[in-house]
Amino acid sequence: MLRILLPTALLAFCAPVFAQAPSDAPKPKAERRIDCSKAKDPKACEERLARAKKARQACEGKKGTEGRDCMRREYCAQEQDPAKCEARVKERAAHAKEQRAKIREACKDKTGDELKSCVRAQSQKK
Repeated sequence: MLRILLPTALLAFCAPVFAQAPSDAPKPKAERRIDCSKAKDPKACEERLARAKKARQACEGKKGTEGRDCMRREYCAQEQDPAKCEARVKERAAHAKEQRAKIREACKDKTGDELKSCVRAQSQKK
């Protein structure tokens, strides 16, 4: 009888310990918030977050290119100079596209962990 009780007791005692999430686990998306109190200009940071939230609400349900275009239009429509905002966003997108092409070229023959480390190293180069 002791043979049965001891493993059962150990299992019952240890199960809750193993069920806990690790402390370094990534936070759920809802908990990932930008802390504007640490920004150079907290007021401007709060305004940007409010504009982004408004744009997300306006573009809810749209995916892919349509969603990105909607977000850009809605966000920039709230700016003081919408045309300047649109140009800045398009310039950043073009730069990001160039960077992705460079990374893809530099890491094209790699796979698995080697690919991950190559992409990470190329991404850190400025």
